[in-house]
Amino acid sequence: MYAVPDQSGKFAVVTGANSGTGKEAARRLADAGARVVMAVRTIEKGERARAEILARHPHARLEVRRIDLADLASVEEFADGIIAEGTPLDLLVNNAGVMSPPVRLTTADGFELQFGSNYLGPFALTVRLLPTLLAAEAPRVATMSSGTAHYGRIRFDDLQHERRYRPNLAYAQSKLADLMLTRHLADLATRRGWNLLSTAAHPGYTRTNLQTAGASLGGGRRSRLSALLSALDFLPSQGVEQGTEPLLYAATSPAAVAGGYYGPGGRFGLVGPTVTARPPRRALDPAVNARLWAEAERLTGVALPAHAA
Repeated sequence: MYAVPDQSGKFAVVTGANSGTGKEAARRLADAGARVVMAVRTIEKGERARAEILARHPHARLEVRRIDLADLASVEEFADGIIAEGTPLDLLVNNAGVMSPPVRLTTADGFELQFGSNYLGPFALTVRLLPTLLAAEAPRVATMSSGTAHYGRIRFDDLQHERRYRPNLAYAQSKLADLMLTRHLADLATRRGWNLLSTAAHPGYTRTNLQTAGASLGGGRRSRLSALLSALDFLPSQGVEQGTEPLLYAATSPAAVAGGYYGPGGRFGLVGPTVTARPPRRALDPAVNARLWAEAERLTGVALPAHAA
């Protein structure tokens, strides 16, 4: 098991912390001494998760706050609340996501749900929180991607999948975009001299409700990807404790590097201890990464703060 280094005195935000890898990340960060804001869409679920963690770790410092990454106004309200507190933010864990709803759904702002929730929402949150991140001594941003990013394509002429919606390809695009965000943020930090470490991870095939929750949205038939995952029971899979370790490594390991990507090192890259993962070739072009960042700024209306830019 990966041992999270001492996080005493650290302030962290974990999105999607009511279940799965987000809940496990929040638990282990708090157990290591961090004060953790559990950023969740449904407060009641967040409070239940907090209570479960406190039952195991009574001294954990946990707070539940609401954020809906599919609503840019909610992202702004959440970020403003963190910044207004005046405490430098040491760690942002962009974990929350939605996977392969069978029909095309949209966010509160009209974006395709997966692109909006998995990429544009975390992008807006990260950029809005940059002032308080850069105020910390050694800030980090760790973003959850997926092995499906390897067959993702960034369709600049149809980012919202309006022409033809295919659930699995829309998901893969959003997860590739997360890797591109990670690498462009790392490039920005290097060029501008920020002491900020931007990293990414994927959980392999970890048993969480991600695969089933998205499949139940919209009332349509399950996506091919969701049905395939259900059918492939013979594939190696792992529990959430092991599956969260790449994300925790990306978020806390002294050995993690700028733009680094981490995942399971066992069979087919689906299970096992954390290793450095091979990123998709499409995430490695700085010009394309910068183009996607600029497009995200245009779509969200969120740009680098003046003092950071």
